[in-house]
Amino acid sequence: MSLFFDSHMHTPLCKHATGHPSEYVEHGVERGLAGVIFTCHSPMPDRFSHKVRMTPEQFPEYVALIEDAAHTAPDDFEVLLGMESDFFPGMEKWLAELHDSADFHYILGSVHWHIPEYMDAFWKGDPASFRSQYFDHLADSAETGLFDSLAHPDLVKNAQPETYRFAKVEDDIKRALDRIAKTGVAMEINTSGLNKAYEEMNPGPEMLALMAERGIPVVIGSDSHVPERVGDQFETALHHLEVAGYATVSLFRHRKRRELAITDALASLQTITPAHSS
Repeated sequence: MSLFFDSHMHTPLCKHATGHPSEYVEHGVERGLAGVIFTCHSPMPDRFSHKVRMTPEQFPEYVALIEDAAHTAPDDFEVLLGMESDFFPGMEKWLAELHDSADFHYILGSVHWHIPEYMDAFWKGDPASFRSQYFDHLADSAETGLFDSLAHPDLVKNAQPETYRFAKVEDDIKRALDRIAKTGVAMEINTSGLNKAYEEMNPGPEMLALMAERGIPVVIGSDSHVPERVGDQFETALHHLEVAGYATVSLFRHRKRRELAITDALASLQTITPAHSS
């Protein structure tokens, strides 16, 4: 019996993903999932980071795309509407209004350190302070109450990955996680990290263990930008959760979190061949 969801994937409207949502659904069915949640990059005002996201005018098209995929999916496969929204200081009102504009099931909050606007505002030439600021913003995003979960929470390790050492940022991470734990917001383990410059899931095992110590719920997402990556490396991610000390994994529907035993999630997944596309 299928039980588990892939809770992070994109559409061509973000300008750097390929494949119709129905193709992502097909791969989700093949991989033994119960459903998928589309979380394309949120539209933002004033052409903010406009090269990697839909325009505000395209938002109704996005909703219609997901509705179409849901109508054509098998009867026992769920296709849910979500959004990956960028946290950036000053954008809170815009996001609050956006999140109220549709019947979302899941809102991911992301601190995308690599977009030009973030680099222009916060990169001062010092990698250590830049990483520290990133983790402060990660905690700030949880405290807004705008998001259900925080995407790829140690993404900043891909900024100058050759100099990244967990021990150097551990205190920053602990401070951020202490703040996040108080909010009740979940965090994501993102399997696409295996395809990035720092070849490790986001977060890595050390940070994941610190999250488990604080009782922070975890959602799994592939961050698929091509259909073939739906459900990729999910068994590995579930095993990472077990090693870190988790017994359950989180799922969202109607922006309400529920827990699924990791053993049940593993048993429900089809044996899948790992995909290597980004």
